[in-house]
Amino acid sequence: MMENVDAESEECISVEKPASLEEGARAIVAEADTARKVELAYATSRAWFRRELSLRRGSGPLAMPDRPGRPDKPVLLPPRDMPRRSVGGEAGRIALVHSLAHIELNAVDLTWDLIGRFAHAKMPRSYFDDWVQVGLEEAKHFSLLERRLEDLDSHYGALPAHDGLWQAAQATGHDLAARLAIIPLVLEARGLDITPGMIEKSGALGDTQTASILEIIYRDEKRHVAFGAKWFRYICDRQGLKPESRFQQLVRTHFKGGLKPPFNDRARSEAGLTPGFYRPLVRLVG
Repeated sequence: MMENVDAESEECISVEKPASLEEGARAIVAEADTARKVELAYATSRAWFRRELSLRRGSGPLAMPDRPGRPDKPVLLPPRDMPRRSVGGEAGRIALVHSLAHIELNAVDLTWDLIGRFAHAKMPRSYFDDWVQVGLEEAKHFSLLERRLEDLDSHYGALPAHDGLWQAAQATGHDLAARLAIIPLVLEARGLDITPGMIEKSGALGDTQTASILEIIYRDEKRHVAFGAKWFRYICDRQGLKPESRFQQLVRTHFKGGLKPPFNDRARSEAGLTPGFYRPLVRLVG
């Protein structure tokens, strides 16, 4: 695991090591500069896996930002106000990669918020190991996509982006089980459904570089969903609750928009998210 952290951080400018994992998570979410946000994620991950960080500093929770730090660009719009995305040619390729970069940047903040906001939860250290690994990989995904935009003579911020993803964090900030249900088991699981099609389409269009990045993201997303399923089951078992029915209750309460087929049942099941969790929720589509 440490080899991955060091390999991904070789080109990063040195940043100050945080005093604790909780403080590192807060600094990552609060940072507005995307390059520095990624650098902080690498540095915090490296220090954590080298066992150089405590989990917390102080007895009380450290307040996490209400919203993540963001650069001046892209302009953030409500999802309903987003312009129709180009679908063909170079403009379509840039629009796709830009939208994916925005999703991955949000994933960086959502994961590190999960770590910092629930640093005082009574969970095993291996729980934090798993999510620090996820936070590292989300930073890697954003960096890969940001570099791909530069290869296409564009940059992150060149196009508007939607401002809906952070609402999931705001809605589940009080409940770790709810956060796990919505972020890895709804939002990241959706990536398992749609990413194979994007890989195939990018390859068919001759964009092997984007396809290769998507293959990395898809591989990592399986692990992220698996971590979500493992720790969601852990919490339910500890509380004496049935995981499937508890998941459905939390999704009905906290997720707006509905679960839409088709589902990648095989990849979901390989990650521990079997159809009994999400198939009963298809009726939410309306």
